[in-house]
Amino acid sequence: MSYCPKNNLLNLLRRGSKFFRKASNSAAPTVAPTSTPGQASSSAAAISSTSAMDDLHILKTRLCIIGSGPAAHTAAIYASRAELKPILFEGWMANGIAPGGQLTTTTDVENFPGFPNGINGIELMDHCCKQSLRFGTQILTETVNKVDFSTTPFKVFTDSKTVIADSIIVATGAIAKRLDFPGSSEGPGGFWNRGISACAVCDGAAPIFRNKLLAVIGGGDSAMEEATFLTKYGSIVYIIHRRDTFRASKIMQQRALTNPKIQVLWNSVVVGAYGDENTNNRVLGGLKVKNVLSGEVSDLKVSGLFFAIGHEPATKFLDGQLELDSGGYVTRPGTTLTSVHGVFAAGDVQDKKYRQAVTAAGTGCMAALEAEHYLQEIGSQEGKTD
Repeated sequence: MSYCPKNNLLNLLRRGSKFFRKASNSAAPTVAPTSTPGQASSSAAAISSTSAMDDLHILKTRLCIIGSGPAAHTAAIYASRAELKPILFEGWMANGIAPGGQLTTTTDVENFPGFPNGINGIELMDHCCKQSLRFGTQILTETVNKVDFSTTPFKVFTDSKTVIADSIIVATGAIAKRLDFPGSSEGPGGFWNRGISACAVCDGAAPIFRNKLLAVIGGGDSAMEEATFLTKYGSIVYIIHRRDTFRASKIMQQRALTNPKIQVLWNSVVVGAYGDENTNNRVLGGLKVKNVLSGEVSDLKVSGLFFAIGHEPATKFLDGQLELDSGGYVTRPGTTLTSVHGVFAAGDVQDKKYRQAVTAAGTGCMAALEAEHYLQEIGSQEGKTD
């Protein structure tokens, strides 16, 4: 089953029909002929074995892509055009995000080439999905929960399928860490994507933030960088930090602390967000900020809040199959290579610096080309002809 962001209702209906078919089959009474206990036991074992075989789906492919964002789909487009006939696992709410990755949680994307008027994040990923399908990618809406890279061909597992692949591209991305407090979520009463974001570079230039009071939560290099970036657009940028010192590098601290448009709220945490009454609470109007030493809670009028508390790469499912750095990112910086020959990585899962849709797409292209060269190499060694 393939999924494009706009087609989620159709896929839910398909899933529902499958569920009811299974429920109907399991609920149907079984009438067995009269038999001895031994015969009955043998029949039950045979039925159980047949059922297990029916539930096991084994697929074979030259290239399996794990992921659903710009990196994964760019890899799929290049691989499909090279007639590698890739299988792509886009996941089902993997890491709490719909197929399409982090872009499905954003509104207007204004810095992706080719869209002079910007494009909605969901719509952009819908285009990517359709382009992958157009060239023949097989997209499966299932989440990979285990892999085996110890031998070739490699194996990829979901709850219902096993894929045997000659090569792999891991493009599962990284999730921006978010804080949970009243008003921070999507949905009713929440201001996520209505003033609250986790990417200043992606969203900071939006009209709702221009010449407004803004805030950044964090104390590392990312927080310093994002706060400094936001001074291009906001009138004042507050850095809210729970301690009395930053953990950022000295040079990054200096840049932030000497910027006249940046103010720091030390020993402070955000405990709530509320709406702007002038817009009938449609967008963020301010924050409730608590001083952790005195316990005092005060109002901070801002139109934008940016989380800059780090990212978590989606690599736990690898379970030690690839070398990772201390932050969980796939190693081999500057390349799409990994510690396993024939397994490649693309996008934010291997990029802790840029983390942009366009750079992810670029590494998706690189990974697909590397995979194609690898497959040609092993085909030549084995005396195969494509």
